Amino acid sequence: MPLHLPPAPAPALRSVLTALGSPTALREAPAALRSAHGPLAPDHPLPVHVWKDVRGASGPPRTRLAGWRFLVRSGERAAAAAEARLTADGWTFSHFCGGPYVAATEQALHQAEALAVPYQPRLLSVPELYMVTLWLHHDTASDGTDGLPAPGDLLVPLAPAPPGIAPHRPHRVADLLPRLTLRLTPPGPLLDSPAA
Repeated sequence: MPLHLPPAPAPALRSVLTALGSPTALREAPAALRSAHGPLAPDHPLPVHVWKDVRGASGPPRTRLAGWRFLVRSGERAAAAAEARLTADGWTFSHFCGGPYVAATEQALHQAEALAVPYQPRLLSVPELYMVTLWLHHDTASDGTDGLPAPGDLLVPLAPAPPGIAPHRPHRVADLLPRLTLRLTPPGPLLDSPAA
């Protein structure tokens, strides 16, 4: 079933296209992007939502839109990602990123395309756990900027995932969230052993 990609704001896309055409911006890009041959093209716009205060969460997570991330293609593969952020002056290019999350995002998107149910893909960052997931949202008509993770939405942790969380395995939000909050709960006090 095809994914329903929300359209990125035109100024966000323009800012990324400008950065891709800028030798100065590309000098700061990951090596895979600097060494790419052929034209570079932004692809798969994904709204990036951030979930903070996992520890204090009661009920569905409260997320906020932090930006838009585009996979940057060089031929058939993604060489990097480019991110645009909303500032007081509007959408602006933020940075290029490389590393394992680029390939992991591409892999998770391919997995999601094989699902029988249509979803809208987003990224959900959980800074407290150093974790990023592909969030498969049920509302395919949404513009991608708002909406809370629903219990039936799917989260696909990207590799590398925190210890004990299997990467690239879809989890229902209702099943994964308790495990995430448990990971952040400090252990209880140790009981004193009776004296011998």
